[in-house]
Amino acid sequence: ESNVIHRLKTVAAAVAFAGAFSFSAFAQTPMVRGTIEKVDAEQGKLTIRHGKIPNLNMDEMTMVFRAQDPAMLKGVRAGDRVRFSADRVNGQITVTKIEKSR
Repeated sequence: ESNVIHRLKTVAAAVAFAGAFSFSAFAQTPMVRGTIEKVDAEQGKLTIRHGKIPNLNMDEMTMVFRAQDPAMLKGVRAGDRVRFSADRVNGQITVTKIEKSR
């Protein structure tokens, strides 16, 4: 294999990796429907019964999430229907955005 072909393969691999990385870095997390079961402002957590969360490979369930911004806890209470996005932040599954739905 010539040196030129080896370099071209290396550059192609680097471009492919960079493209995949930049896409995932800017990809938006999906908004998921759920119902607030509990708000724990003291711990900065929400318990949400939710639909599938594709970016986390998570099926429908009820679970506790950390709130990325404690201020988001002030806008919701148990029983509220919401749309939210969640992702891994510092190794913890975290609500990154939340809004009430109708």
